[in-house]
Amino acid sequence: MKILRILFFCSLFQTAIYCQNVENGKDLFDFDWRFHRGGALGAEIPEFNDSSWRLIDLPHDWSIEDLPNTESPFNPAAISQVNGGFTIGGTGWYRKAFSISENEKGKLFHLQFDGVYMNADFWLNGIYLGNHPYGYTSFWFDITDELIYGGNNILSVKVKNEGENSRWYSGSGIYRHVWLETLNPIHFTHWGTFISTLEVNGGYALMNLTNQVKNETKKAAQIKVVHRIIAPEGKEVSHT
Repeated sequence: MKILRILFFCSLFQTAIYCQNVENGKDLFDFDWRFHRGGALGAEIPEFNDSSWRLIDLPHDWSIEDLPNTESPFNPAAISQVNGGFTIGGTGWYRKAFSISENEKGKLFHLQFDGVYMNADFWLNGIYLGNHPYGYTSFWFDITDELIYGGNNILSVKVKNEGENSRWYSGSGIYRHVWLETLNPIHFTHWGTFISTLEVNGGYALMNLTNQVKNETKKAAQIKVVHRIIAPEGKEVSHT
């Protein structure tokens, strides 16, 4: 892994910074999920029949949905009590089917969740990916080795919000966006770009850009990293 540190001088005229890796793609993964509130024995197995589950798009929070046979999402007997706003938590399951073309073999795939509340377990094609206990942080999995190319992939997520929470209302479920990121074997690492301003004085600023570049091929490679700072109106401020 190579860490690149680059210093910029740039003029100050409402300058904004945009970062783009032109070789990689990031697709929103929010659509056409199946959801079931409650237990579902065997739902991590690809062959599980989820046809009766509700079809939803993310972000989703089942705690603010109307409870069956009532006109309210609130329940005075909710386990969370006031710490969860008297809303129902419990367990919920999500499943999503998707496909990856045979032409994509050789690339890397990361699945990023911006937030799941809480204590969630993840499976892809029946293979356990891991657990993320905390409900407010983003996280990701490298799913490259678990993918089926040219066929159907099944992602299963079990979410457990089964106690009192430290906040008045937390919600339950995959309540933020999900992304599927496609990377070339030589790529910026996940969250590997850091930008800081070292000095601001009059009409210029001194900025430090740090990139972590990872080579996941089996041989050395010569690469070129280009940084451009673009002002809001589209004018290039700095280039290296």
